[in-house]
Amino acid sequence: MSEIIYSNKKNGFNNELDDKNRSARAFRTRKEEIRYWFLLITLFALGALATYGLLVYNNPVPIGSPSFIPVVKRRLTAIIAMIISAVCQSLATVAFQTSTNNRIITPSLLGFEALYSTIHTSAMFFFGAGAFIKFSGVGPFLLQISVMVMMCLILYGWLLSGKYGNLQLMLLVGIIIGTGLKSVSSFMRRLLAPSEFDVLQARLFGSVNNADAGYFPIAIPIVIIAAVLILAYSKKLNVLSLGKSASTSLGVNHKFGVIYTLILVSVLMSVSTSLVGPLTFFGFLVATMSYQAAPTYDHRYIFPMALAIGFLVLTGSYFFMYHIFRAQGVVSIIIELFGGITFLVVMLRKGTL
Repeated sequence: MSEIIYSNKKNGFNNELDDKNRSARAFRTRKEEIRYWFLLITLFALGALATYGLLVYNNPVPIGSPSFIPVVKRRLTAIIAMIISAVCQSLATVAFQTSTNNRIITPSLLGFEALYSTIHTSAMFFFGAGAFIKFSGVGPFLLQISVMVMMCLILYGWLLSGKYGNLQLMLLVGIIIGTGLKSVSSFMRRLLAPSEFDVLQARLFGSVNNADAGYFPIAIPIVIIAAVLILAYSKKLNVLSLGKSASTSLGVNHKFGVIYTLILVSVLMSVSTSLVGPLTFFGFLVATMSYQAAPTYDHRYIFPMALAIGFLVLTGSYFFMYHIFRAQGVVSIIIELFGGITFLVVMLRKGTL
């Protein structure tokens, strides 16, 4: 009898120790937390170093020359475009994968690039090269953003939060719409003159060189507001990642959370695509690397890691391609290639969407 009492007391003491060791922190151990912060600071430092290299390295004008600052300002436009793209793509992809509870799909796979291509191809096909070249400025930029946001809100709101609420159906409809738009734009491109096709094709490649500094006063405030709202919603995203049943039982309105997140995702993706062009697998590449680098499910730590990785990938790729390999036109192609390979590897390892 005394042995049983002693055993019960011992078990109770062990349970008390276990309760004291348990915690609801974002990281399992202090070592993981230190490793996270060290890696995050290192990535931001490397991104800053690559940014400095893009601004001043191989500058044809001496530093003391009066023309040095204007050259740096022209390069600064590309840097700002990289920052906007990194913020939009990284935050939008992570938030979209959380709201859909799937780490393979990305918002880029559901028609953003196809709609962007159709808008520009239609402008060239129906109005000619002269009107296409003039199809720039605040008005066309806002038009593209509005059309993309409206299309995505209709698609996501209907297929994710409606009575259907089926992820596979959303993917199917999104892919069908994207394929249809690509087919229409491809047909129109075949009917263009070779000179018109060359002008159009240069616009359809995703590149920071497509960015116009005149768009920044509109794009930057929109991106800041959307990014702050997503970051402020990080705790709710932690609950949404548990699924509909668990989040509802924990007091979170799952339907509202999904709609709210998708609105912000569509805004960020539309700004990025309208500003620099299609970057289909860039967001997926950044999100996948962020999940591996941040050993936590807390979005308050995943988002900063995604931002650091996204900015480093863009600035590092452009620096090496521009100044080391002298291949300016293939940066987006290389990024998309590695992103596509990463997507296939993850897809084959998981074996399912």
